[in-house]
Amino acid sequence: MTYKETVEYLFNSTPVFEKIGASAYKEGLDNTHQLDEHFNHPHQLYKTIHVAGTNGKGSVSHTLASILQSQGLKVGLYTSPHLVDFRERIRINGKCISEKYVVDFVAQNRDFFEPLHPSFFELTTALAFKYFADQKVDIAVIEVGLGGRLDCTNIIKPAFSIITNISFDHTQFLGNTLAKIAAEKAGIIKPHVPVIIGETTPETKLVFKKKADEMHAPIIYAEELKEVTNFEMNSQGGIDYLTIGFGDLHGELSGEYQVKNTNTILCTADIMLRKGLIKDKKYVYEGLAHVCKNTGLMGRWQQLKDKPYTVCDTGHNVGGWIYLSEQIKEQQAKNKRIIFGMVDDKDIDTVMDMLPKDAFYYWTQCSSKRSFPLEKVVEIGTQRQLHGKGYSSVIEAYEAAQKEADPEDFIFVGGSSYVVADLFSALQRQDSQNHKNN
Repeated sequence: MTYKETVEYLFNSTPVFEKIGASAYKEGLDNTHQLDEHFNHPHQLYKTIHVAGTNGKGSVSHTLASILQSQGLKVGLYTSPHLVDFRERIRINGKCISEKYVVDFVAQNRDFFEPLHPSFFELTTALAFKYFADQKVDIAVIEVGLGGRLDCTNIIKPAFSIITNISFDHTQFLGNTLAKIAAEKAGIIKPHVPVIIGETTPETKLVFKKKADEMHAPIIYAEELKEVTNFEMNSQGGIDYLTIGFGDLHGELSGEYQVKNTNTILCTADIMLRKGLIKDKKYVYEGLAHVCKNTGLMGRWQQLKDKPYTVCDTGHNVGGWIYLSEQIKEQQAKNKRIIFGMVDDKDIDTVMDMLPKDAFYYWTQCSSKRSFPLEKVVEIGTQRQLHGKGYSSVIEAYEAAQKEADPEDFIFVGGSSYVVADLFSALQRQDSQNHKNN
């Protein structure tokens, strides 16, 4: 099979959560353990850092990888979902896994894994762990897919565990209270392995403390250490921070939600310095300042155009939109234009309640089968007296917004990772076509 055929095989022959939602979710680690046994426990051949949480785990994972890369280590990074190409999920020092490796992995192991009927994520995780071992990485940053306790990444014994925060998401799997969700995510806490908690509530803090005590795991609450003491949005992009242990530093990632992520990252970095995993503070400065270049991270308050100022963000649940809605409201612009769609396991009603009333909306739906139908998005928006018009695809909505905007306007694209993914894919196709025509 070609690479394209191999990826289509992975998406079409295994249950894929991104495509079909709940029916792709496999509870339990039986398949994971069998795959791990088959590949001779590859994750035991390198150090790992495990990152869970409702929001921020992608930014935290990429930034920690960037810091470790800055000091010359060979760093694996496993995240999900991808935006344009499947290979984005598995990177070493920012470079995606090769097409050939993906093709060979499937061709050589089909006879073993097909009778298991693994989920897409189970198989992708096995691929990532084996690739990192074969490429002899020094360390890998592993982002949890969903939850923690029963996530198939949870077979690793990391050097550190990180839980960024807890809010309501995937409640059909993780539970309908913050305490229940916290208990699932606390499942990544391992015996004697330090765990850094980014944010807590009174009910989640009790859960984390109980689990850490059971595991005899040192627990650090980043929000109590308050490493970040002040911050300012940089007019050239990113955020400038004043911190206790690292002085002044610049973070490349924009988005006001990054302030709490950075506090968690710096508390983690401080421990990593003391443990010798990071050799010098200068790598922390370099890593924070060059996250996107080092790791290929996309979609975090990412600027697409200057005039009109156009931004996209993959924030896709209530916790993320608490920050996004405020940052959108703060934008000084002649008009605000928002391209918006969501997928059907998210709390669209609560998110819509947070959207600014003074914007014009380009309602849309992404290509995922899980997308809220356009008619439903329009209906909910109309109920909230949000003014706009429906478009059957993200690129149509985007092009309409760009056409109608003044240079002084602000355009936002988001509501779901898949809305941003559809936009990136469409823009990439347009670029390829333009290159061919030229």
